[in-house]
Amino acid sequence: MPRERILFVTGKLAESALRRVVEALAADAEFDYEIETLGISVAALMHAGWVLRKLKVSGRYDRGVLPGWCDGDLEQLAKRHGFPFERGPKDLHDLPAHFGAATREPVRLDRHDIEIIAEINHAPRIDDVEIRGLAGELFDHGADVIDLGCIPGESWSRAGDVVRMLCDEGHRVSIDSFDRAEVESAVDAGAELVLSCHGGNVEWAADLEAELVVIPDDARDLDTLARTVEILEDRGAKFRIDPVLEPIGFGFASSLARYFEVRRRWPEAEILMGIGNLTELSEVDSAGVNFLLAGICQDLGIRSVLTTQVINWCRTAVKEFDLARKLMHHAVTRQVLPKHLDDRLAILRDPRVSEFGEDELRKLHAGITDPNFRVFAERGELHVMNRDGYWRGTDPFELFDRVLNETRRRPDAAHAFYLGYELCKALTALTLGKQYTQDEPLRWGFLTVPEPSAVERRHAARG
Repeated sequence: MPRERILFVTGKLAESALRRVVEALAADAEFDYEIETLGISVAALMHAGWVLRKLKVSGRYDRGVLPGWCDGDLEQLAKRHGFPFERGPKDLHDLPAHFGAATREPVRLDRHDIEIIAEINHAPRIDDVEIRGLAGELFDHGADVIDLGCIPGESWSRAGDVVRMLCDEGHRVSIDSFDRAEVESAVDAGAELVLSCHGGNVEWAADLEAELVVIPDDARDLDTLARTVEILEDRGAKFRIDPVLEPIGFGFASSLARYFEVRRRWPEAEILMGIGNLTELSEVDSAGVNFLLAGICQDLGIRSVLTTQVINWCRTAVKEFDLARKLMHHAVTRQVLPKHLDDRLAILRDPRVSEFGEDELRKLHAGITDPNFRVFAERGELHVMNRDGYWRGTDPFELFDRVLNETRRRPDAAHAFYLGYELCKALTALTLGKQYTQDEPLRWGFLTVPEPSAVERRHAARG
């Protein structure tokens, strides 16, 4: 089979770096290539219409690869030259991943078998408008059931009304209460799950037309759980078991072991884990905690979790677990590592960080003939360059002062703002170990907020 022939199109400043990356890539990916350098310094400023006028092709290629920033219609290029064109990644260092993605079947993370029950805490103290809003938000984040958390020692006369309201809006609802009046009115109104049932309320709870979450009377004594389970089985009640996950410092390891023991004793039972006891009560970003707990649940066949997102470090906990449960389902069912499958839970640090290196940056600077600033962040330093100089350092304020004093033309307010904004992003990237690419937003996993870059604004202004 003949090797694929690929034409890479770039600008003057990126040519050297592109040759280095493509040379290494071609050896592994086994394709032949040519690089066509067009008469423009910054490849990101290319437009498909401009490339159509400037690109001269000799020879036959299977495809052409343009810079990721190249805007415009690529179909005209394909018609002119007789082979398809595509946009590569916006950072040329991502070309290996770009080509790898093209040869591997994409991973579909659209399946899961763990149900998310998301609690609205202190529901009796919240008005209906806010409850509807919170329920909608939790549902949008991935919750399957909306749990109404009641307040011990108080009796909520409107429990049934609120359950009916949420059911009418299409939500599945559970009630978290030991108060008989609250629970019965909620179940009559459509609540399908009751949290929780133990020896103290099993006699009346067993008659409810709803599924029950069974907990031990004494978390350290699973025999108390077994007695309640036996009663429910004799009465024909539907239930799932929750051995109760304890916070760190209050028996966390022992409580985790109870889940293993429950699975051993009741191999076919449905089990629930209240993961909010760990995420809400541990002062650490919750994404990694949810990732780990999802793995434990998938391994043990725990098919439902109870969580919430009240405290600030858990403000996206439901979405985090939604992503984690799909990732873990794929990893466990296919016996593959949960690595290089989906990086949306890599929030604080990026999965990969690429660098130009000392020599490449100096070559890049040597080719610059315009006053536009290029900003880089690597090897612990900020790097700024244009035709007037190459400045580097760790303090953006000091760096900015040097740029102002040593450039032929001081930047105007707009350029000063732009440079300050980019230096702020670059410093954040250095601090956290993230990839910085000028004119692109920093990546925060599934929390990344798209932003139009200076290049995109320029293209939009040109129409």
